[in-house]
Amino acid sequence: MHVILIGTQKGGSGKSTLAAHFGALAERDGRTLLIDADPQGSLAFWHRRREAKTPLLAKADGNSIAGILDAAEAEGIAWAVIDSPPHNAALIASLMSRASVTVVPVRPGPFDLDAVAATLAMARSLKAPIACIINAAPPITREAETAIVAEARAVLTDMGAPVLPGQVSQRASLSHALISGQSVNEYDPEGRAASEIAAMWSAVTELARSFPRKP
Repeated sequence: MHVILIGTQKGGSGKSTLAAHFGALAERDGRTLLIDADPQGSLAFWHRRREAKTPLLAKADGNSIAGILDAAEAEGIAWAVIDSPPHNAALIASLMSRASVTVVPVRPGPFDLDAVAATLAMARSLKAPIACIINAAPPITREAETAIVAEARAVLTDMGAPVLPGQVSQRASLSHALISGQSVNEYDPEGRAASEIAAMWSAVTELARSFPRKP
């Protein structure tokens, strides 16, 4: 089972949004379990509005999540996508140790960039695979990323943070899809938002498969 942790020690980075869209894409690749470990419960809210029965969803906390992952592995789940809480360093560290790869969404702004340092340090101390995604960014214009995204990418690179190519732009279709209990690839499959999300998920799965599966 591949475990994709979406984690950062800062709130408001768009973790739940990525988890929902990634989870729907993962289901195309094998049985998928979404795990909502964020007390805010945004991922569970989306799942309740969803007509499709997949992906599956489980609510979890620090006491239950290990057992949920063990059960998912035993039941043949192919992908587990975890939406983690933003301000629980101990739990994030524990999940990082188990994840195939930790995805860190980063908005292209000074507060998000500053917050990456703590998450990056944690990953290094655990020798945990990590990848940053520039998220909720101004849309690309004329096939070139905006200056603020280029600056954010440069800052992350200077910090030694691995950054996936491309970006997830701030687009209305992402929110419209979630409101209707869909992923953007279901809501507007030919749109640019769907293309960006699909490209990011493809990069994440390639990374996950490049590392040995963890028990």
